[in-house]
Amino acid sequence: MNRTLVIVLSTLLLSAVVLLSGCKKSDEPAGAGSPRTLKVGATPVPHAEILRAAAPLAEREGVKIEIVEFTDYIQPNIALSDGQLDANYFQHVPYLERFSADRRLALASAATVHLEPLALYSTKHARLEDLPEAAQVTLPADPTNASRALQLLAQQGLLRLREGVGIAATVSDVVDNPRKLALREIDAEQQPRTLADVDAAVINGNYFLEAQKNLKLQAKMLARESATDNPYANVLAVRKGDEGRPELQALIKALRSDEVRRFIESSYGGAVVPAF
Repeated sequence: MNRTLVIVLSTLLLSAVVLLSGCKKSDEPAGAGSPRTLKVGATPVPHAEILRAAAPLAEREGVKIEIVEFTDYIQPNIALSDGQLDANYFQHVPYLERFSADRRLALASAATVHLEPLALYSTKHARLEDLPEAAQVTLPADPTNASRALQLLAQQGLLRLREGVGIAATVSDVVDNPRKLALREIDAEQQPRTLADVDAAVINGNYFLEAQKNLKLQAKMLARESATDNPYANVLAVRKGDEGRPELQALIKALRSDEVRRFIESSYGGAVVPAF
């Protein structure tokens, strides 16, 4: 064989080997080769904080976590469905299921992580019995958390709901309101900012914690829902069919680790509790 041809073929063969060795197989398990990156949408407090606590553990498994912060409950699911995110972490299953059904999105829960017990807060009144007649009380505007808020008020004896309405309760299902509470639904993220303008508000835990941190909000907790058998644990949501992805399984392992459990229990004074 011509010596020049041999040299050319050898060079081509060496180039092919180098090229192939630089390619990463799509079915490599998490932890193999250089870290893979997962983009995860989250509300700032406590979700993004919990993700940051889990990130070093996931990176040990070869998965780097890129956190994309949102301040509303709509865009994280839209971005996940559109493929801009690999997962999101901000919501409970009843909200996820209702939002997905209303928008015809193929999203699913991959794992439960924590619970934020919903609570009734006030800057004007120190005890539940201090709420006056016709007190102005705000509720989260999204249907699942509005229902959850109504159930909390009913459990405290402030109103009575239509029998059997369950987690689908709306303000129109209030059949008895002995204190004539003026119930008003507003965007959940606005409730801490308007708390001083009303008598009380049933606020989602993440928004109250964020307002404590950023707005220095000081308020009395008048009532809080029980964590026992509570269906509103916050979950890591993914596109249907992605639940078994190795990278996501590595993140779930990190989020449900003893280290993250200790972080949650030591950071939020009972306003956030592990759900695993």
